[in-house]
Amino acid sequence: MTYLLCVIISSLEDDLMMALYADDSAYFASSRSADLAAKRIYRVFDLLPEWLDKCKWRMAVSDSKTDVLLTGSQRITPDQLRLKGQAVKWKTCVRYLDVHIDRSMRMVPQVDYVIQMSLAARAKLRPILAARLPIRIKIGIYKCYIRSRLTYGALAWYALCSELQCQRFQAQQNIALHMIAGAGCNVKNDVIARDLKVETLEEFIKMLARRAFSRADAGPYTSLHNLAPQCDRSLKGYQLPRDLLSNSSNDDKV
Repeated sequence: MTYLLCVIISSLEDDLMMALYADDSAYFASSRSADLAAKRIYRVFDLLPEWLDKCKWRMAVSDSKTDVLLTGSQRITPDQLRLKGQAVKWKTCVRYLDVHIDRSMRMVPQVDYVIQMSLAARAKLRPILAARLPIRIKIGIYKCYIRSRLTYGALAWYALCSELQCQRFQAQQNIALHMIAGAGCNVKNDVIARDLKVETLEEFIKMLARRAFSRADAGPYTSLHNLAPQCDRSLKGYQLPRDLLSNSSNDDKV
């Protein structure tokens, strides 16, 4: 049913792209003119509620949970969009599937968010991570409860991060490994990681990317083949998810 819904809604407007997961959807329109892109989205706002009512999907569009985001070099915000007569707010950052997407597409709010999540988890687990338990158990707890929060959805957003954000990101693992090893501040991070046999977060994300794209490309579902393709044209310094594969290693250790 989800696939059918995706096909039918996509047919409403040929110049739009849509991402759909369960009952969460995101629409993308691009143009050299922000006003033209906004008009394309506005047409969907007009058509979608009426289409859902006619088709009796028992789904409703929530105007209070709908936001719009303008990315790119143009900084003049287009006219106010309206959904079911209610104004839709232009935001500098939106949240989709628990990933925070900002106007610059550098994912700074997302890095801030996962760092806060990992800090909260590490604070609760500090007595365990600093306890006299076997190292392998503490590493397993770290990977399950802290690293999983840091790397949630990272295949989609990590490639967009700047070098500074990647360093902030990696620092959270370094702190946790110091705590697990009970090492002093004078011990280098790479030495601790080597002794504990824990890869960097970037290496871990690249391994996940290689596995995910390999399974998608080799799977029976043609709609998933060449998922998140690489782009030949310049993206002004932005990388894409498949760019994570360019320097990935052959080691699949988790």
